[in-house]
Amino acid sequence: MPHTTEIRLKNMGIVLPRRPKAIGNYLPGVVVGNILYTSGTLGTRPDEDDNDVLPYVGKIGSDLTIEEGYASARLMAINHLSMMKAVLGDLDRVKRIVKMIGYVTCSPGFTEPHLVLNGASDLFVELWGEENGKHARAALTQHELGLNAPVEADLTVEIHA
Repeated sequence: MPHTTEIRLKNMGIVLPRRPKAIGNYLPGVVVGNILYTSGTLGTRPDEDDNDVLPYVGKIGSDLTIEEGYASARLMAINHLSMMKAVLGDLDRVKRIVKMIGYVTCSPGFTEPHLVLNGASDLFVELWGEENGKHARAALTQHELGLNAPVEADLTVEIHA
């Protein structure tokens, strides 16, 4: 049986990296019944030495533009896909993205975290369509995030048994 979600990713020009390494004592995700809860993750990429690095660091509105934050959120979503695959074994088990709780590090007065987190939301809709990719979401602003990351989010995902 073909892995249709991975075929769609390939057609979108996305190659999944290995899942991000944990920077604490936690799992990439936990399945309870037909729900997968992912841990929070950042917009990292593995470098040539297999270390996770942040191509974008700092606060949206002072260090980074909305567009750079959007790109970081897209990388974060790709990392979520890698985490989902690591936990589920097959991305075709994903039925729908239910909810994303996202955090955006920003300078004082920045009021558009929703535009940054669209980098992740748009990817999920592109991959699974309006019905299964569009999700409930919270877009919260933060003074700081770990490793000086501009974005972090966790997901609630409905899965096929």
